Amino acid sequence: MTGDYDLAGKRVWVAGHRGMVGSALVRRLAREGCEMLTADRAEVDLRRQQDVEAWMRVARPQAVFIAAATVGGIHANSTRPAEFLYNNMAIESAIIHAAHEIGVEKLLFFASNCIYPRLSPQPMKEEYLLTGPLEPTNEWYALAKITGIKLCQAYRQQYGRDFISCIPANLYGPGDNYDPVQGHVLPAFLAKLHQAKQEGRDSVEIWGTGKPVREFMHVDDMADAAIHLIRYYASAEPINVGSGEGISIQDLMHLVADVIGYRGRFVNAPDKPDGMPVKLLDSSRMTALGWRPQVTLRTGLVGAYGDYQAYLKDRGAA
Repeated sequence: MTGDYDLAGKRVWVAGHRGMVGSALVRRLAREGCEMLTADRAEVDLRRQQDVEAWMRVARPQAVFIAAATVGGIHANSTRPAEFLYNNMAIESAIIHAAHEIGVEKLLFFASNCIYPRLSPQPMKEEYLLTGPLEPTNEWYALAKITGIKLCQAYRQQYGRDFISCIPANLYGPGDNYDPVQGHVLPAFLAKLHQAKQEGRDSVEIWGTGKPVREFMHVDDMADAAIHLIRYYASAEPINVGSGEGISIQDLMHLVADVIGYRGRFVNAPDKPDGMPVKLLDSSRMTALGWRPQVTLRTGLVGAYGDYQAYLKDRGAA
């Protein structure tokens, strides 16, 4: 099912506007002729239903993008399970219910490709969701994101709300979390290899075997896809949004090293977890809607490294 929703002149709320996805949406929405709404943490705690509903009743958004979330890599998911489960379920529940209460016209929820079963057939199609056990290293986050999808479906089924959800590939780009321990794999690599280059180290450790295959997409592509979905997609089923290209963690490390100019070697740590063996999305439904990504991985990495260097400079650590 498709629709035709025009954002021009609408009041549009980007929940999580300071995060990587949210800030990319703000940049992209500037071209849509809409009135953008944002809410700082000091203004409203998105985990609190009463606070969210009170703010939305005043702001009156007509369209909502839920990009707010507690996110992180394998280490963060493994050591902070309560935060990942509670925070994400609380945020999405509060916003989706309040959106229903005030009559929001259109809502897009961002899920995650980690919601698919650990041993899902590849590439992963939307119908593979909930057909097998989750990957243990990120099950808390995955459960919360699955709940967000189901909430959108439930409010659509019971109340006729035009709430949709998408499942992005691994995202990266400006505004990423470059913490080498808490961050996702790609920004963590950028930070680790930059530091290794600066310190003249001759080797860098890679968690796990380096064999898992992942799919990466630039966050600006995701923002553009999100606008396309808000405009043309109106279905209960979540939709995959990916780049269509996979790369092993080992090869990714070499590519990042080439972009940074690091010439050392890599040492695998097979005692550390790999996560899911393969995570590739079948984005054929998104392609059928007339959208394709534009940023190649190498081009995106060059820009991401520039963003990381700017981030270090702002912190006085360049």
